[in-house]
Amino acid sequence: MSTITFGSAAVIPARPATRLRLTARGRQALLVLAAVPLAIGIGFAAISGGSAVASGQEAAASGTAVFETMTVMPGDTLWSIAESLAPSADPRDVIGDITRLNLLQGGALQVGQELAIPAQYSE
Repeated sequence: MSTITFGSAAVIPARPATRLRLTARGRQALLVLAAVPLAIGIGFAAISGGSAVASGQEAAASGTAVFETMTVMPGDTLWSIAESLAPSADPRDVIGDITRLNLLQGGALQVGQELAIPAQYSE
């Protein structure tokens, strides 16, 4: 029968894990390395951001929309205005469109108030 013996010389001691130490110059280099792609992306977005124009129309390119308006007269209600603008449409839909376009709250109107008319109901 044969035996195998191990001596202490055969066991290789494990090396302790080394810590990564960054110097001030290394931290600056790492920061620059991370910041360069971010700066390039921001620059690209700033340069190409204004070139998305949907059509060649002057009103759309300038950022302003043109709406027909009407002045609220004494006795006018949203219902009467909706019926006069679109007699064949459901007045509730027309009222909803007018309310959203003019940011009206509660449907309260004042005499002399200017209301923007949605494009699909303008004549």
